[in-house]
Amino acid sequence: MIESSGIHAQFHCQFEAFNLNVDLRLPGSGLTALFGHSGCGKTTLLRCMAGLQPSEGTMIVNGDEWQSSTSNRPVHQRPLAYVFQETSLFPHLSVRKNLLYGYRRTPEESRQISFDQATDWLGLTHMLERMPAKLSGGERQRVAIARALLTSPKLLLMDEPLSALDQSSKRNILPYLEALRDKLAIPIIYVSHSTAEVARLADHIVMMDKGQAVAEGPLQEILARTDQPFGLEEDAGVILDAVVSEQDERWHLCRADFAGGHVWLRADARLKIGQRVRLQVLARDISLALSEQTDQSIQNLIPAIIDEIASELSPGTSVVRLMAGPTPFIVRLTSRAAHMLGITQGQQVWMQIKSVAIVD
Repeated sequence: MIESSGIHAQFHCQFEAFNLNVDLRLPGSGLTALFGHSGCGKTTLLRCMAGLQPSEGTMIVNGDEWQSSTSNRPVHQRPLAYVFQETSLFPHLSVRKNLLYGYRRTPEESRQISFDQATDWLGLTHMLERMPAKLSGGERQRVAIARALLTSPKLLLMDEPLSALDQSSKRNILPYLEALRDKLAIPIIYVSHSTAEVARLADHIVMMDKGQAVAEGPLQEILARTDQPFGLEEDAGVILDAVVSEQDERWHLCRADFAGGHVWLRADARLKIGQRVRLQVLARDISLALSEQTDQSIQNLIPAIIDEIASELSPGTSVVRLMAGPTPFIVRLTSRAAHMLGITQGQQVWMQIKSVAIVD
């Protein structure tokens, strides 16, 4: 029986470097990140999903069977859009005409996304008459994404769309990708090796290594694992879904409430009271205390319960998972510090988090 919601992606194909062998059940909406080092099979899997890579397997998208043991739709018959690293805009056409190229080839009865929606979501309204040569790298990529959306796909595939951009351009385009994730009713599969992109954008995550899916699940759940299946090391941390509840204009701070507590972070003109935000708290930026320490500079003191201790994951280092209410955190500390504190599972401790260390 074909499931009516979600993505079933099961593929097997052989290469010299590795054999791709995956069997994934992914959400039918939101953004799923395929994450891993270069050469681990991320792009190969994406190409299999699109039908660009010959493979044995199954591809079902929200009840629509694209590939099975008995059938295999060619690429042009799969209702998907593929955004590559390179934008490949038509250089002789304006932004407007680039966008209309795909839009006009989509039957009117099949159009789910309007021209105005796509240009508004990607912030293109003011540049519709400009030529691609007059656009920055980030602007060209936004046009490429809007052009893909205007084909009204049932699945959006994105292969490291920010890898060719400089840091400034990446910062500028990320808010647009966040907006797409929240507004689109279709699933997005996003390939990246950037922990910052994944932490900011993903709802669900798949870790690839040598053609295998070595870990997979909701972002917050997977990132809070003590066994660190993603090998993030210095970038290990968790994501908090929070709501801005207070602005302290005197000290240029704002308070964000999450399930289990609150944190103070640096104020930002973009953050408004009542706004939902996604915050990244790295394991290396948390210290532990056995009691509430008020005579020190750290602003965020959060009571939590020790849930799990993983000792010596690397020489002299331990990873501790804590629960602040229903919200998990992970902390990296030296094994010596863990021993000296005498922490044990089920014990209450205080997490200390610098406000300047929290990234939104």
